[in-house]
Amino acid sequence: MTTEPISNLLQEVADSASKVVRGYENLAQIDEVDVATAPREVVWQSGKIKLYRYKSEKVTLKTPLLIAYALVNRADMMDLQPDRSLIRNLVASGVDVYLIDWGYATRADRYNTMDDYINGFMLDCADYVRKTTGHDKINLLGVCQGGTFSTIFASHYPEKIKNLITMVTPVDFSIEEGLLFRWSRGLDVDAIVDGYGGVVPGDFLNFGFDMLKPMSKVRKMNGLVDMLQDKDKLLNFLRMEKWVADSPDQAGECYRQFLKDLYQQNKLMRGELVVGKKVNLKNINMPLLNIFAAEDHLVPPTASKPLNDLVSSTDKTMYEFPGGHIGVFVGNRSQKELAPTITKWLKERD
Repeated sequence: MTTEPISNLLQEVADSASKVVRGYENLAQIDEVDVATAPREVVWQSGKIKLYRYKSEKVTLKTPLLIAYALVNRADMMDLQPDRSLIRNLVASGVDVYLIDWGYATRADRYNTMDDYINGFMLDCADYVRKTTGHDKINLLGVCQGGTFSTIFASHYPEKIKNLITMVTPVDFSIEEGLLFRWSRGLDVDAIVDGYGGVVPGDFLNFGFDMLKPMSKVRKMNGLVDMLQDKDKLLNFLRMEKWVADSPDQAGECYRQFLKDLYQQNKLMRGELVVGKKVNLKNINMPLLNIFAAEDHLVPPTASKPLNDLVSSTDKTMYEFPGGHIGVFVGNRSQKELAPTITKWLKERD
């Protein structure tokens, strides 16, 4: 019997052990995993809601840009690390950037509705930017669920918005391509909200997102030992994991309406959605830039594209970005392409 297979096995074990040791050495050298480090300051606050303004050496775009991210994740994804930051790239391009931070919902916020977030907090933030910068109209960029909120906001207050940008934004919730859309139609939303005491845990949502592509997490963990060998790649991994783990809980009443009125009844597309008052997308008459990701499994292009047909804007552009939902923000191509595209589009309409 040859000893070669045994020798090969022992060598593989030794190599793996050596990799683990080097990986732990890299981990030991990391004191803290920082995300969202672009210089900024809180310029307005109401309870848990904060409005940030990002510091810039030179603003070349006259009209300020207000960003509304989704409630279900932290907006840190837009500034994950210095070399993978849509916000830093926008600031470097001369954009005066403001960002709404929705904070972390608790039981005190369980009764917050879509009306509260859109006609309350978003309106207050937009009016603050308008008042302090001296602009009657500002630019608005909404991301994912925040894009849906921004679409509703622009339809209610077209006189306040100069240009509207939506990014990976769901509008048509009747599509069949996205597993999330099909699953959501069968959810007993009332049982979820009431069963969790009016505040839906972020961990519950993350579990659902993981189940959309379960093998992705398996593949990621299988490659972890090799990733540990490269400190830069390890930090990239840890920053992403920190962002995922930092998913806020959801105010129950807002979650209830968003799931029932949109995912289950598609009221926005049908012209039946009421957020304070009935939403009429034809009121959106300002220039529109609709950005979607070609390989997005959370918000497929078919969920975003119909927006252009529902608004009355004559100046409207659809921009397809190659990649997935997260790659829009952190992909290598995004760093070179997305912020310059947005800035150029805005400057042409400034």
